[in-house]
Order: sequence, then C-alpha cells, then structure tokens
Amino acid sequence: MSPVDTTEPDPSAIANIPKPPFVRLPHPSRMFATRAERFRTLAEGHDLKPYLLFLADLCAAQAAIQDGLPKLAPLDAAVLARAREHKMPPLDRGHFTADPAFEAPFSRLIAAAEQMTMPAVAQAALLRVKAADAAAREGMVQNVLAEAIPVEALAEHVFVAAALQVHFARLAERLPGREMESVGDGVCPSCGGAPASTLLVSWPPPAGARYCSCSLCGTMWNHLRSKCTLCGSTSKIAFQEIEGTGGTIKAETCEDCHGYMKMMNQQNDRFLDPIADDVATLGLDLLVRELGFRRGGINPFLIGY
Repeated sequence: MSPVDTTEPDPSAIANIPKPPFVRLPHPSRMFATRAERFRTLAEGHDLKPYLLFLADLCAAQAAIQDGLPKLAPLDAAVLARAREHKMPPLDRGHFTADPAFEAPFSRLIAAAEQMTMPAVAQAALLRVKAADAAAREGMVQNVLAEAIPVEALAEHVFVAAALQVHFARLAERLPGREMESVGDGVCPSCGGAPASTLLVSWPPPAGARYCSCSLCGTMWNHLRSKCTLCGSTSKIAFQEIEGTGGTIKAETCEDCHGYMKMMNQQNDRFLDPIADDVATLGLDLLVRELGFRRGGINPFLIGY
C-alpha cells in the first residue's frame, strides 16, 4: 500500500463550473439491477467469488420484487416541513417499525431468496429469518437500523438489511430532492444513515464531483473532496491505495477522527458501484486497518468487518 497525495481541486469550488445538485435520489429497480450486474462482473477471478455471486443473486432479487409492490402512503407535508426547519432527515429511521408497507417487500424478498442457490450456512440463516416471530423480526430490523448487528447473527441480518434497503429506497425515491439540505457530515439527508463509500461521479454537472452514497436508502449527496467525510476536518487527510490498482479506489484517512472512507473514481471506471465495489475491495479495508484507522463506511454486506 502506498500513501497518495491527491491535490486535484474540487470541481464544485471552481468558478464557472456548475454547482452539482446536492442530492441524487435512488431509482430502486435500476439501482438494484445494476448492482447485481456489477457483483457478477466483479466475481470473475475474485477470491470472494462465491460470496459475490450470492450477493449478485440477492440484489437481482431486490430488483425483481419491485413490480407490483403496494403503493406507499402519501408524503406528509408537515413532516417534510419540520425536517427542513430542524435540519433533520425526513425519513425517521429511529422511530421506524415494521409496518405493512415494509412487510410486502420483506415477504417477497424472503420468497425470492428461497429460490437462490446459496451455501448451507446462508440457507440455514434464511430459514431462521423466515421462522422468526414478530418480536424477533422487529429486533433484527432495529439492529440493522441502529447499525448494531450482533456477531452471532450476521447471516440472518444480511437478508433483513436487503429488505430494508428495498423499502427505504422506495421511500427516498419520492422525496423532494431540490428542497433537501445537509443534516451533518457523514449523515444521509434522506434517512440519517451512514454512507457505504463515496464516488467521484462520471455524470455531469460537473463530472468529478464527490458524492456519499447511503448504505440503506441509496440516496447520494454531495460532499467536498477536501473535507473528511466522517468528521468534516480539512486537515491531516491522506489517501491510501493498494499499489498497482491505478488509483481507481482509495481510502481517505483522517488523523483527526482516525476513521477512513473509500473514495471511488467513476471517471476511471464508470461501472463502479458504492456497495458492490466496496465488498470487492475488502483487501483495502484490511490493510488500512493495520495502519490504525477504523472503518467509517457502513455496508450491510460487509457486516463483521
């Protein structure tokens, strides 16, 4: 691994370059289908091939269950106004309960997962999720939303997290993106979740702007490239990468908070996905942790790392 001094200017700070939109809301069907395809591509020749193919199938199931899901309740104008006034995310994950709107994608995803080929350990975990009573299921939902998953039940929570991703992506898709503002460094403006990773995007305007990508709802929000994603510090930031990878995926490390976040450059590879490529670059996580930094990104498919 080698430290990288990345000194390119932030495109959003240069005069005469259009200011990037603050948020880009998810399109669930497209997002999950594209992610499934990316996982499948990354699996070829990879040491984690069986796991990446399992995740490809799981994301394909997330995409396939979208059609025909029940309509969500209309947005509450008072809730949106209160969120804007107090700079809070409009989707309150802290008070979420497994309501009927969530039960439909949850049940569909479990049914779709039963048709997947998977290791015996994953199959047993799926059966435990399916057999769980309402209280146990609610407990798993709250564990995922609190980003506090018990080590002894990692496999079960992968399926619950996948269902929650579907539900929250549908909720986030309908939000008034142009009216949304920052609610804090490293916090999703839609649901209050943590980012999985960040992207230097390939789409204008302007290409090269940096976006955080929510690990739960898939919302992307603009963040300055010169600023720590986790604590907002603008000093003592460095970038680490594995030698020979061409700088496409780096780890942004911060000496102030001792955390790190991956930064992926879609200008080098437009097919990069903030969830799939995060899993596929687990080796970078292991190396950066050896330097004494803690992982700041949350990825439900990297639970335990």
